[in-house]
Amino acid sequence: MKLAKLLLRAALAAGTMMTARAAEPLTGPETTVFRSEAKQVSLLELYTSEGCNSCPPAELWLNRLKDSPGLWKEFAPVAFHVDYWNSLGWRDPWSSAEYSERQRSYSQKWGNDTIYTPEFVLNGAEWRNWSGWRGAPSGTPQDPGVLEVTTTNRIQWSVVFHPEGGTGAGAGGNLEVHAALMAGGLNSVVKAGENRGRNLPHEFAVVRLVSNRLIPSDGVARGTFVLDTKGHAVEKELSVTVWVTRAGEMTPIQATGGWLKTGSRK
Repeated sequence: MKLAKLLLRAALAAGTMMTARAAEPLTGPETTVFRSEAKQVSLLELYTSEGCNSCPPAELWLNRLKDSPGLWKEFAPVAFHVDYWNSLGWRDPWSSAEYSERQRSYSQKWGNDTIYTPEFVLNGAEWRNWSGWRGAPSGTPQDPGVLEVTTTNRIQWSVVFHPEGGTGAGAGGNLEVHAALMAGGLNSVVKAGENRGRNLPHEFAVVRLVSNRLIPSDGVARGTFVLDTKGHAVEKELSVTVWVTRAGEMTPIQATGGWLKTGSRK
């Protein structure tokens, strides 16, 4: 009898272990979800360069927003480092010709003949009042709808945008999604150029930018994008900003974003 009980207990224990092991794969990788409210989250863009001696004050202003309670709820930041200052003796390690071209596209849209740094763009419009602005940049009174992005592996991301009335999105039709992978907690010791000898801190520096079309379905817009955040050279503090525009346009309709669980940001 005692032997039978021992065998029964052993069988139950083995069954429990097998059940636990079988359940483990069902949990899968950790899911990351960034979701806006219906009220518009403002997209705040900074065009900057380590080769420009007037850029550090603008970057310090943007860096302070890192601890703002409105971050990702009221505004979503991106810092694009342009490359047209690289010829002055110092190459900005975060710069890209792609970001310079994006700034030129804005300039052409506004009918401007030149581009400059530092330049802030708020919701698709040139914004010059940043230096005297206290707190976070204010959003618009619009309620364009809820934007939600999800990933289980930090590579493939799914997008669902629920447009509200008045967005002009046509039940989710003719829309594009844009996503920026950003690095923070960065420091550069500049050894040449206009900022020679300075230690420049950076937050929200864009290191990858992707775009894709969204497909209307049942009154919402759905889509995907690939933004590989694994194995990146900079993994101290990674974050993502995602925004939706009408196809072929630059003015954002809605934005969202957040920190990825790496480094010191949990």
